[in-house]
Amino acid sequence: MPDGTHSESTNATNIPPNPWWDKPIYDQRFLKVICVGAGASGLLFAYKLQRSFENFELTLYEKNEDIGGTWLENKYPGCACDIAAHAYCWSFEPNPNWSSTYAGSDEIHEYFARFTDKYELRKYCQFKKQVSRAEWDNEKGQWNVEVTDVDTGNITRDWCHFLINGSGVLNSWKWPNIPGIDKFEGNIMHTAKYDRNLDLTDKTVALIGTGSSAIQTLPSILPKVKKVTTFNRSSSWVFPVQGFQQRHYTPEEKQEFAADPKKLENHRREFDSGLNGAYPIFLKDSPMQESMTSAMCGAMAEKLKGSGLEDKIIPKWGVGCRRITPGVGYLEALTNEKTEVVMSGVKEITAKGLVSDEGKEYTADVIICATGFNTNYIPRFPIIGSNGQALAEAWKDEPANYLGVAAAGYPNYFVFIGPNSPVGNGPVLIAVEAQADYMLKFINRFQTENIHSLSPKLEAVQDFMEHKDAFMKRTVWELECRSWYKSNSISGKVTALWTGSTLHYLEMMAEPRYEDWNFTYIGGNRFSYMGNGYSLTESDNTADWSYYLRDVDDSPFLGRAKHWRAVSRSGTVERDASGPRF
Repeated sequence: MPDGTHSESTNATNIPPNPWWDKPIYDQRFLKVICVGAGASGLLFAYKLQRSFENFELTLYEKNEDIGGTWLENKYPGCACDIAAHAYCWSFEPNPNWSSTYAGSDEIHEYFARFTDKYELRKYCQFKKQVSRAEWDNEKGQWNVEVTDVDTGNITRDWCHFLINGSGVLNSWKWPNIPGIDKFEGNIMHTAKYDRNLDLTDKTVALIGTGSSAIQTLPSILPKVKKVTTFNRSSSWVFPVQGFQQRHYTPEEKQEFAADPKKLENHRREFDSGLNGAYPIFLKDSPMQESMTSAMCGAMAEKLKGSGLEDKIIPKWGVGCRRITPGVGYLEALTNEKTEVVMSGVKEITAKGLVSDEGKEYTADVIICATGFNTNYIPRFPIIGSNGQALAEAWKDEPANYLGVAAAGYPNYFVFIGPNSPVGNGPVLIAVEAQADYMLKFINRFQTENIHSLSPKLEAVQDFMEHKDAFMKRTVWELECRSWYKSNSISGKVTALWTGSTLHYLEMMAEPRYEDWNFTYIGGNRFSYMGNGYSLTESDNTADWSYYLRDVDDSPFLGRAKHWRAVSRSGTVERDASGPRF
């Protein structure tokens, strides 16, 4: 076996110094990574880094006391995933034991806790530690990071080659901007900080909001309370449009799923295929958009029949402009005799209740604010890039991003579910997997080449944003509705969603466009990592040094069309092909 030293040649005066001279090509240098958050994205990143890499150090700094992110924090009544549970798990990590179609937050948290323990990911986590500042040091080629202890306020300092932001988008909750909110003498809570110890029995409750949290909360609290006054400033489409009605799985079904992985896989495919097949709903004036809007309008009108709410609750804009929520039991709860629906916002909060925009006061014992999150994508701590500018300043008008994962001028920085990611276009966790794989392809090159830093080119970001703005005009997301997809505006730019389907995103992210990135190199010569002329294969005495010989050509197709037909198992599914999809 070659020893790779070659001291005579290495020390020759005519050969410049090179730290790779005594190493084979693609030798793995030490890699240090910090990930902000131990929610779903951070845990997946830890799993994938652990599975594919060696010679690394990883720290997940988590502000909470445990893993889980939004599924640890959100404990309000009825809190559940608004897509089917079997479509809300990692592609490689099915769960045969989901209790129902739309699993609750506790059950989802348990899924991620089992995932964490199964793959021993807690060793990377530091809990109750909040990243409070990060600044790029170009001389050292690293991020200098400040971490604040949540309990003591003490600040420690760390560093990393790569900074991964996995803090999430629906994570930074906020009180509604309503005058007098501090005057209320009863209990007031936000759904993202809900106190489960509060007994609502025979209480008069005011519920503010019409998003997913409010839609899930109302039917869950109704059996206990004396009365609910729900303030519906805007309307929402509420119906299981994916065609997946809420139901509970029987013990026998769960046993069958556990015993027969293929049966479970087929069941999961029904959900994912259904979600992926629904993408044309989001295109303005498409046949599916028109038929779905008509069908949902009829279905909602039937449930609201005789209540007098039909013209108030059913939206005038197309399905999908706001996030579609299954709304199990919500419409029935609106028509319940215990419920009073106020079709306005709240102008003021008083000591005893709330004043509507029309000036009428409604008394309440408890106020529940289902008013959502800060969704402007501005980081919750200073991130200072290579030009000394904070990302919050760079993104103050619009989060100008690269493919939902990066920003120009912020080297070695990636973000999960960043702006313009597919958060409402299909199975979201599959998109998170694609983002993790994408990041790791760059990190792999960094670790095995003499790269100092990498970041997307400004012109590439500008081109993507230009394409995004033009594309969104074709979608229902730009219709006149208030949505967190548009930073909670009615007519602003779409900042949250991808310019296509989730399957479109998977294909876009499969092969990085390295030409869109600025690379800088250690020592200036980009080829120094070629090292001592030996391969990694030759460095391994247990490897097959003729591994390339085979009986048939089973190599992957290099043409995109043939490649994706093979990946997607083209020809294995019979599907109704009546009418063009585009």
